[in-house]
Amino acid sequence: MSVQSAAADVDVDLRQLFASLARNWLRIVFVTLLVAGLAFAFAWLATPYYKATAKLEIGSRESEYTRPPGTNDDDKPILDEQGVATQVQIISSPDILKQVATKLNLDKLPEFDETLKMSSLGRVLVLVGLKSDPFDIPPDERVLNAMHDKLNVYAVEKTRAIAIEFASKDPKLAAAVANGIAEAYIASKGDAKLESNAAATNFLAPEIADLQNRVRDAEAKVAAFRAQSDLLMGGNNSVLPTQQLSELSSELSRVRASRAAAEASAESVRRALQNGGSLDSVPEVLSSELIQRLRERQVELRANIADLSTTLLDNHPRIRALKSQLADLDGQIRNEAQKIIRGLSAQAQTAKAREDQLIADVNTLKAASARAGEQQVQLDALQRDANVQRQQLESYMASYNAVASRKDRRYSPVAASLIAQAQVPSQPYFPKIGPITGAAAAASLLLMAIGTLLGELFSGRAMRPSAGARFTDIEQVAMPAARTEPVVAEIEDDHGPFAPYEAAMASERRPERQPPIAQNETFEADTVAAGQPMPEPEPKPGPSRLGEIDVDKAAEKLIASGAARAIFVSPEGDEAAASAVLVAREVSDAGLRVLLLDLTASGAASRPMLDSSLFPGITNLLASEAQFSDVIHPDLYSDAHVIPVGTADPVRAMRAADRLPIIMQSLTTAYDLVVVECGPADAQGIGRLVGDGTEVFLSMLEADDQVTQAAVKLIENGYPDVTLVTPVGHEPGDPLPGRRSAA
Repeated sequence: MSVQSAAADVDVDLRQLFASLARNWLRIVFVTLLVAGLAFAFAWLATPYYKATAKLEIGSRESEYTRPPGTNDDDKPILDEQGVATQVQIISSPDILKQVATKLNLDKLPEFDETLKMSSLGRVLVLVGLKSDPFDIPPDERVLNAMHDKLNVYAVEKTRAIAIEFASKDPKLAAAVANGIAEAYIASKGDAKLESNAAATNFLAPEIADLQNRVRDAEAKVAAFRAQSDLLMGGNNSVLPTQQLSELSSELSRVRASRAAAEASAESVRRALQNGGSLDSVPEVLSSELIQRLRERQVELRANIADLSTTLLDNHPRIRALKSQLADLDGQIRNEAQKIIRGLSAQAQTAKAREDQLIADVNTLKAASARAGEQQVQLDALQRDANVQRQQLESYMASYNAVASRKDRRYSPVAASLIAQAQVPSQPYFPKIGPITGAAAAASLLLMAIGTLLGELFSGRAMRPSAGARFTDIEQVAMPAARTEPVVAEIEDDHGPFAPYEAAMASERRPERQPPIAQNETFEADTVAAGQPMPEPEPKPGPSRLGEIDVDKAAEKLIASGAARAIFVSPEGDEAAASAVLVAREVSDAGLRVLLLDLTASGAASRPMLDSSLFPGITNLLASEAQFSDVIHPDLYSDAHVIPVGTADPVRAMRAADRLPIIMQSLTTAYDLVVVECGPADAQGIGRLVGDGTEVFLSMLEADDQVTQAAVKLIENGYPDVTLVTPVGHEPGDPLPGRRSAA
């Protein structure tokens, strides 16, 4: 049962909590030493295991002298993280492990096959079904499982290196297996390359033969088509019709230009003759030798006329003859110009005819060139197919020659190398006696400390009332054991461990009674001395004034009011404690969860419920010797629960009396009603037990002065609703099945 209390009422007492470590240091040290000793014995007696490590480098091992032409290391992809991880899986594959197991005869070692030397304990576990039968597993699989358990293959971080770790009882065997796995992996990669070369040659040989036939056929088709189509190649790698068409086009352009020039020259000469202009500006006229001579003669005649005009008149026969010759020269020049015009026109007509002929030839060549273009396309397709097949043939032949040479020489460079061979280990990696013992000791010490703190916390012993709790009265609880006057220690222990307790109870049962008259006289003297009028004495309440009820009425009152606590004070001693027991049983029979807390010195309330006084109880709880689950016991004669006085030292228990409010709060949280029998306590003594929903009862057997005085003191000290209850005349109901009734 754990402590449950509101956060406003309870705080954790850290000093009390960590003080539990000092109180239980012997147990903590003992358990720590015991666990450390067991760990040391285990580490000392355990079979040592040795671990050997071999390392492989993953990378190209091809030489530049043996590399095929046209290739280099840059053409090959570098293995990334996934590629290295793939090689790790290949190294730990069953095929490689089987090769190593067969080579080293691991199936004949008990370390790898437990069926060879099975212990008696293992046989018993197999028989009872707690362990699988190893004989049901094939021998090869048993060896592989054992190798997998001892093998660790991993990639070294940020490198292309792979580490192979193997553990074994035999250090030499550990190194041999690690090196054997590395060598088997390299050999398997070499065999894989040789198989790849052989497969390549087997594939390339028929492909090359087939390609040779296809290349021959393709080239024959190209030659046949060229001969059939009469495609003659001209200059600039073009067919002949296309080249001729180009030449005719150039000639046609030239002829057209010549015709246009002749027509333009004839037109310019004709326009000059028609308009009477000078022919000197016409290039064709100037280029005529005859016209040039006529022009020279004309210039000479004009010079003569000019010379003669200085001495002769215009009508002189000689001048007139010269002018007549000059006129004849002009006519001759015009006649020559007409001839030039006719010559240019004839030249233009000739060019026009040539142009027409060239146009006809160009049209013919256009059709021929179009046909040649279509045939050239087909020829190019055939030629391209032949070229592709020839290139593929050349590539296959180069690859075949390279692969065939490697196959014949059995040359297969593997992309892996052994960079660190496994050495025989000299020190076992397991067990490490010092670290194992230290870790076990530290863990056990920590767990014991945590367990002790949790036990102290959940038991409620590390709880204390908070500053704002409703239990603010720090005076001593009215348990008889709380009265630890020096006289208690002087009483001899003649009656067992409860002798001081009973001595304190005896002193409680004999209160000094002062006559009412003496008290009144003292009060009156104080009043007169103060100069105040003396009030009239009030009648003191007695049993008849408070009202006396029986056990049934008290139970009905508690049920109807919904009270959480019922405090019973018994001024007459142990005999009157029966009221609390009977009321608790009546309320329990009504179906409520009820717990009775016995705070009497003699256990008068709990003894008739348990038939014994040797059970742990409230003193054990206060002395931190027990927890709630240890001190709560069922009533033998009802459904109620009871916490007896206990067996711990009362004086030691009362040192933790401050925890009583926390205990009461926890009990009221777990139960519907908590009945507390306090014995002959006073109002000051029950202060810590009172809380919300508390009913105070005064148990009585006879209405004497002792009961009256106790009732008056309770009323005067803040408990006006005290109720008198008597067990006299109560008859318990039918006992529970299998139980007997007891009061």
